[in-house]
Amino acid sequence: MDQPTRADDSIETRMKIEIRDIGIPPRPTILAQIEAETAKDEPDFIFLAKLLGKDVGLSAGMIKVANSPYFSLGKKVPTIQEALLVLGLKLVMKTVAGLALQQAFKHVPNMERFWDASAMTAEVSACLAKEIGRRIGIRPEDAHTFALFRDCGIPMLMIPFPEYRAALNRANGEAVLPFTEIEDQTIGLNHADLGAQLAEDWLLPEETCQAIRYHHNVAALNGSLDLVPRARQLIAIAQLAEYLIQEKSGQSQTSEWGKLGADCLASLDLTPEALPELGTLCASSVGS
Repeated sequence: MDQPTRADDSIETRMKIEIRDIGIPPRPTILAQIEAETAKDEPDFIFLAKLLGKDVGLSAGMIKVANSPYFSLGKKVPTIQEALLVLGLKLVMKTVAGLALQQAFKHVPNMERFWDASAMTAEVSACLAKEIGRRIGIRPEDAHTFALFRDCGIPMLMIPFPEYRAALNRANGEAVLPFTEIEDQTIGLNHADLGAQLAEDWLLPEETCQAIRYHHNVAALNGSLDLVPRARQLIAIAQLAEYLIQEKSGQSQTSEWGKLGADCLASLDLTPEALPELGTLCASSVGS
C-alpha cells in the first residue's frame, strides 16, 4: 500500500480547517450601538445621525440607499438625518449591516467586480420584491439585504485559499453538481456555510441566515428541506435577479439558473413568460 506523501498530508490538514479558523469578521460595534438606541421607547435620531456621520462611507451609503427608487419618497435626500426618516429604524439597521459588510473585507484585493455585482443583484432583488413581494410576503428591504449578504462567504475564502478563484470558475461552469459541492471538493469548505455563520454572528434574521446557507441547494427550493417559507422565497428572488442581470448584460455567466431556475419560478408562482416584463421593469437597476 502506498504511503501518504507530504502533499497528501498537507491537503488533508487543509480540508480539516474549521469555519471558526477562517476568521469571521466580528459584528461591527456600530450595529450594537444602533440596536441599543432603536430599542428605546423614544430613539434619539440626532444621536443616530451623529453616530453614522462619523463614518463617511456609512453615511454616504445611507443617503444613496434612501435616494434609490425602491425606498425614496420621490425627492432627493441630502442629509443623513433625512435618510434616517425616509428609511426608518428597522431598515437603517439592515442598511448599515450591508454597508459594513464591504468595509469588513476591504483588505481582500481585487474584489471590486464582486461588490459591484452584489450591489446590482441587491438592487434588482429589491425591484422584484416591489413588483411581486407583496403577494409572497417579501419586502424590498429584506430582498436587498439578503442579496448583499448572500455570497459574503466568498471574500473570507480568498486569502487563506489562493486556489479558491480557480474553484469559483469551475463552480460557475458546473452544469450538474451543486456550486457548493465543487468548493467542498476543492478546499473542504463552501461560501454558503461560511456566509451563514457570519450572518448568524451579526444577528441577521433567521430566514436570511437560512437562505444564505442553502441558496445553492435545489432541495431548499423544491420543499425537500424544512425551511422558513420566506427563506425559500428570498433565495428564489435573488437567483432570479442574478439571471435577469446576466441575460441583459451578458456578463458573469453562471450555470445556476439551469439548475435552480424552474424551482425558483415555482417558489415565486411565476412562469417563464413573466420574465421579459419583469426584466423590463427592473432594467434601470440592471444598467446598460
